[in-house]
Formats: sequence, C-alpha cells, structure tokens
Amino acid sequence: MTQAAVKTVDSRGEFCPVPVVKLSLALEEVQPGQVVELIATDPGSKADVPAWAEMTGHVLLRTEDRDKAFIYFIQKV
Repeated sequence: MTQAAVKTVDSRGEFCPVPVVKLSLALEEVQPGQVVELIATDPGSKADVPAWAEMTGHVLLRTEDRDKAFIYFIQKV
C-alpha cells in the first residue's frame, strides 16, 4: 500500500527549475517519511525530478502520467 501525499505542489505551466524548486520548498515543510505530490507539465521534469531525488537522497516512490501532466510522489528522508 502506497502512502498518501500530505502536500500537493501544482507546478503546471512552469518550467525548469521552478517545479524542482517548489518541490524542495514543500519537502522542507513536511516531516521525514511523509510524501509530497508534484504535478508538472514540463517534459524536462521527467529527467529533473528523478535526478534531483537521487542527488538529495529523497525517495521517488512512483510517477504517473495523468491528464497531460506528470505526477511524482516523493518521500522525504
């Protein structure tokens, strides 16, 4: 069972680096183990978010393509 997001960041229509910056700020507001959902439309986010998660040590739990958007679920470490 996947943990539900406690916070959602809507970054539709915004381009690099804004989605990752907003994601980073949102993760500062949650506790370790909690999940943040990022909604983005920037195709570059498909490379940026996984790379950022690996670089920072946060866990990219899963991604989804939904309604012309890319949805990411990131767990804070």
